[in-house]
Amino acid sequence: MIKKLLSVIALTVACVTAQAAGGSYPLDKAPNRLTDQAALQHGAKTFVNYCLNCHAATSMRYNKLRDIGLTDTQIKENLLFTGEKVGDLMKIAMTSADAKAWFGAPPPDLSVIARAKSVNAGPPGGDYIYTYMRTFYRDTTKPTGWNNLAYPNAGMPHVLWERQGPREYTSVVVHQVTKNGQKQWERATSVYGPEGYWTTTTEPMPNYTGKATSGHGFKALDRDRSMAYDNEMANLAAFMTWMAEPVQQKRKQIGIWVLFFLGIFFVVAWRLNASYWKHIK
Repeated sequence: MIKKLLSVIALTVACVTAQAAGGSYPLDKAPNRLTDQAALQHGAKTFVNYCLNCHAATSMRYNKLRDIGLTDTQIKENLLFTGEKVGDLMKIAMTSADAKAWFGAPPPDLSVIARAKSVNAGPPGGDYIYTYMRTFYRDTTKPTGWNNLAYPNAGMPHVLWERQGPREYTSVVVHQVTKNGQKQWERATSVYGPEGYWTTTTEPMPNYTGKATSGHGFKALDRDRSMAYDNEMANLAAFMTWMAEPVQQKRKQIGIWVLFFLGIFFVVAWRLNASYWKHIK
């Protein structure tokens, strides 16, 4: 029975690990800014201005932003543009039918996307958001003109490309090819320019004895804009992580006190147990 239980636990851990691995692209670690109100407020502004046009967040009300230090007046003046009220849900005007007709599928609701991605991309889900928003590159073969490393063939264009600035994307792949009936290794280097056009060069590797590999890299052509954009995406990832569970920090604080209480209770119970049994022979 115990062996079966251990087998089930091991299988469960293996499945979770496999899910956490998700895609093949490694996730960047998002800066932890969940306790930084200024960063959360800046992330909320970015979310409302750029994400809330196509994506809704119907589990979040505007007045919940009071928890990150915003007043009702600040919310009205800076985050409400089309007659919404402070107590309204973060909805969008676009209907599901229109979204399906225009994009092929309705854009997902982003209320709890950070928690959803924490299952498949490892905790916290903010790492996935941070990586996804920083790995767009121009690709003229795609309908939107953009592709993404964290989510290949994404249907979403890079709506913040002007804020990030122009970049070059380089992909280096070492793989086996068949030429003249023989297998041999070669290195293929593809460089995507800021306009989405690319060039590919190949180099034979006759003495290579390793295995297939792939590498990726970006080169910012406007370093200042790129660094400012990375900071902005860190704030956005922090806000979306907070939005997915606004009581996260409070939950952790309560958890610490609960563990502290259980520790004290354990000592008291242990001594009472010792006192009780010492008179029983």
